[in-house]
Amino acid sequence: MITKMLNNGVEMPQLGFGVYQIPENETANAVYQAIKIGYRLIDTAIAYGNEEQTGLGIKRAIDEGVTNREELFVTTKLFIQHMGEENSQKAINDSLEKLGLEYLDLFLIHQPYGDIYGAWKALTSAQKSGKIRAVGVSNFDAAKLIEFVNMNGIAKPQVNQIEVNPWHQREIDLSYHVKNDVQLEAWAPFAEGRHDLFTNSVLMEIGDKYNKSVGQVVLRWLMQRGIVALAKSVRPERMAENIAIFDFELTPEDVDEIAKLNRDESAFFDHHNPAMVESFMERL
Repeated sequence: MITKMLNNGVEMPQLGFGVYQIPENETANAVYQAIKIGYRLIDTAIAYGNEEQTGLGIKRAIDEGVTNREELFVTTKLFIQHMGEENSQKAINDSLEKLGLEYLDLFLIHQPYGDIYGAWKALTSAQKSGKIRAVGVSNFDAAKLIEFVNMNGIAKPQVNQIEVNPWHQREIDLSYHVKNDVQLEAWAPFAEGRHDLFTNSVLMEIGDKYNKSVGQVVLRWLMQRGIVALAKSVRPERMAENIAIFDFELTPEDVDEIAKLNRDESAFFDHHNPAMVESFMERL
């Protein structure tokens, strides 16, 4: 597995397995199967409600000798109810207990709302104590990231996880992440199939050239942009397909064609939409 070096010297696999929206009763087996197939980056979150099941899948893989803890890179995230230093400290310990782990490889602030600075103090304190290897944020656009990097007064995030896919390519955001030495990680690389992504003629034509699927083309496109990507499936055959992307390379012409698909808009929600922000605030 190809890795990316974070700004604190920690190595992170460039392709990972996400468990968002995987049913609770299927999560443990899905995580186990993903690790067995070759994934080493596993991504969950408090808000997903399946940390415990994710931990059970990890434990099974380790107990059966499929991998060891040192080979895995496990991520979870603080949701907005857990912002503030004291709340975040408790949530960090709760996540470690639910996952059955002595440390997390990456802990993110899930949304850019609430007392994110208090939460950041808790994360960086836990990092210093060895409970967390890398810390970061999620859903921070480039402007918010720049503010956070310059204002938190403690430490620079290692990672920012945001929506990136052919409909929302985030080229400007990527340039500022590179400038600030923060690793960009993509959630929803397939946009959950919205706007008929899996039958898009441009992506299908590129895939046909290499005998690859649309999903493989999208993941390879992200790899070549230096972005860490998360793929999700409960089907082992699809997990195996998604990870088989290191034996071909897109040409500059392919990349140019994909660039034309950019709509420069989220396939899900706008973090600047007042109604969306209001709904998040109601959860506080």
